[in-house]
Amino acid sequence: MPERLSPWDGRVKPTPFEEYSRKYEEFFVMTRREGIIELRMHTDGGPFRHSWIGHNAWHQAWAEVGNDPENEVLIITGTGDRWHTGDPAELWHTPFPQWSTDSQLKMYGDMVKLLENFVSALDIPTIAAVNGPGTHCEFATACDITLCVEDADFFDPHFLGGGVPGDGMGLTLQHTIGTKRASYYMYTGEPIDGPTALRLGLVNEVLPRERLLPRAWEIAEMMMARPRASRLLTHAIASRPWKRAFLDDLGFHAAHQLWGMAIGEAGQLDRLRQMTERFRGPQAGESSRE
Repeated sequence: MPERLSPWDGRVKPTPFEEYSRKYEEFFVMTRREGIIELRMHTDGGPFRHSWIGHNAWHQAWAEVGNDPENEVLIITGTGDRWHTGDPAELWHTPFPQWSTDSQLKMYGDMVKLLENFVSALDIPTIAAVNGPGTHCEFATACDITLCVEDADFFDPHFLGGGVPGDGMGLTLQHTIGTKRASYYMYTGEPIDGPTALRLGLVNEVLPRERLLPRAWEIAEMMMARPRASRLLTHAIASRPWKRAFLDDLGFHAAHQLWGMAIGEAGQLDRLRQMTERFRGPQAGESSRE
């Protein structure tokens, strides 16, 4: 049931869907139907390719989506057969110790706000449909409900690259699969595919790719059939543990990751390059292994 304000009540007019959907169209294809808003990450119509501007756009998009009362359930997914892609050489062509102080501070703010805004600015039920492998699954695991395909790859690459796992994936692992298991996967970077994620309690359902998004919409439509107040208040209960976790530990984790990056130990980029296939998947004309 859509929101109905009393005649005496009011609100500063939020940014309309048409405006913010265009504003973030470089990073998301936004679709809305009967209160359900789907955010499909993409780059040039293909799988989302990680960039610092995209990293910055995420938390701002969460805030604008959450500020629109016409959005009552959120679905977030990726494009094609990958959740996320990237190339470490493109991202780290300038070593972090050489970044300006303001750029380093912006990185800290983006890292923290990415998850803080996801659970604080979005006061509506959230559903992730993880459509394939790729990093930055932290906000997918922080959704109220997480669905995935069999070949998903929930992994934290930071320690394998010689860094510190502080941008949120390690933290969400600690709060979903437990401290001991999370430590193992943070250190080893072992893949957590869909069936393993289901067994560990990281996701709720594993589905064939063609059923993934329809199932997310089925659940969202079921939610929309319930009273609006019930949806919002149930989400408040579901997200409260995440709010506590991020308040207590997210800044600590992020600061330690950036501290490790600022020390600038040699060899991190070379180690990350060894995992290129895992970040971006095999490209056309390449063999399955580099």
